Amino acid sequence: MSQSTDIFFMRRIQNGRQKGKRIIQATAETLTKAAKQLMTEPAIMHTSAVTHENGKQDTHQRKRIPLALPIIDAEMKTAALSALDEKLVMGESVFKFEEEFARYCGTKHAVSTGSGTAALSITLQALGISHGSEVLTTPFSFIATAYAVLHAGADPVFADVQDAGANLSPSKAREKIGPKTRAIVPVHLYGHPARMDELVGIARERGIRLVEDACQAHGAESFGKKVGSIGDAGCFSFYPAKNMTVGGDGGMITTNNEEVTEAAMSIRDCGRNRNSKYHMGRIGYTSRLNSVNAAIGRVQLKRLDDWNAARWRLASVYRRELENVEGIELPPTERSGEKGVYHLFVIRTNMREKVKQRLEQKGIETGVHYPVPIHLQTPYRQAYGYTEGAFPLSESLSNQVLSLPMYPTLSEDDVVRICGALKDSLKP
Repeated sequence: MSQSTDIFFMRRIQNGRQKGKRIIQATAETLTKAAKQLMTEPAIMHTSAVTHENGKQDTHQRKRIPLALPIIDAEMKTAALSALDEKLVMGESVFKFEEEFARYCGTKHAVSTGSGTAALSITLQALGISHGSEVLTTPFSFIATAYAVLHAGADPVFADVQDAGANLSPSKAREKIGPKTRAIVPVHLYGHPARMDELVGIARERGIRLVEDACQAHGAESFGKKVGSIGDAGCFSFYPAKNMTVGGDGGMITTNNEEVTEAAMSIRDCGRNRNSKYHMGRIGYTSRLNSVNAAIGRVQLKRLDDWNAARWRLASVYRRELENVEGIELPPTERSGEKGVYHLFVIRTNMREKVKQRLEQKGIETGVHYPVPIHLQTPYRQAYGYTEGAFPLSESLSNQVLSLPMYPTLSEDDVVRICGALKDSLKP
C-alpha cells in the first residue's frame, strides 16, 4: 500500500471518529435536555386550592418540592462523554475514581462494584464469611443490608436499635453475639454514624469482623475518621438518591486490608485471577462499575463536602423551625466527635399518614424509611419465624418515621414552607 493511500485511509478513519463524536455529543445533548426536568430542575409547579368560609376557592401555582433531587450538571455530562473514549467497563476513570475515593475516606484501597448491595455481599465473602456463619446487624435498615448476608451464604442475626435514635444498639448487639458470629454490620442510617467507638471495642474483644454499611453516609465522621475507614471494611452505595451518585447505580468497598482488596477485586469480576481472562480462582459475580458512571462519580466526589455542608445548613433550619413543635420528634443530634451528613431528615410522629397526606396535597413529597423492619419482611418471617414484637423499638420506628425533603439545591425558604405546612398538618 502506498504512502498516499495510507494517508487517505487514516484521514477517513479520523474523520469518521470526529463525526462519531459529534453524533454522540448531539445525542447526549438531546437526552440531557429531555432529562433536565427530572434531574436538575429545582421543582415542578403544583396547583393547590384554598377554600374560604364563603365556599369560594382560590387556585394558585406553587412549585412542587420533591423528596430528593439528584444533580447532573454540564461538567458531569462532559466527563461522561469523555469516558466513552475509554474501555466502557473498568476503564481508566474507574481506577482513578477508586484511588480518589480511598484517599477521601482515608483508606489504602477502594474497590468499585455494581451496587451498594454487591459491595456488602462481596466484602463479607472477601472476609471468608460463608455457610455456617452468622452476621449480626440491625433489623431497621433497607432490606439489602440483610440480603447481603444471605448472598454470602451466612445467616443474619438481628439486634434492636438504640433507645434513642435509629442505629444499632452496641449493648443489644453484644447480647446477641454467639459462637457462630463472624461479623457485625452496623448501618450509618440516614447519614448518622453508628456508635463506632463502642462497636470497635466489642469486635476486638470478641475477635469478630466489623463491616460498616455506609451506603447512606458518604463523608460522615466519627471521632476524626471518615466512616468506611473505621472497621475492617466499609461499603457505599451510589444509588441516585444518595448524597453522591454516579449518574446511575454503583457501589464501593473501602479497606486497609490487602487480602480483602485482592479478593474483592476478583469476586466483583467473575472470580478472575489477577491479569488473567479465563483462569478463575474464586466463585464471583459480574458486578463491575462502568467507566461513564465512574467519570461522573469523580466529579461528584469533588462536590461532596460542599453538598454535605448544604445539607447541614438545611437540617439546622429544620431544627430551628420545628423545635418544640408538639406531635413530632426530631432526629437526635450527634454526640461530640460525630458528624452526620443528613442523607435524610427524618422526624417521628404518631400521625404519620395524616401528615404525609396533607403535605402531599400541598405539593410536598415525603418518604417512609422504612415502613416494614427487615425481620417482618416475608422472606425472614418464612425462613426464621420472626413475628411482631421481636424488636419493639425497630417496629415502633417503622410506624412513626417520616422523611422530609432533603437535597443540596433545596432552598432555606422551601424548608420554612415545608415546616409551616407540617405544623398545619398536625392540627385537628
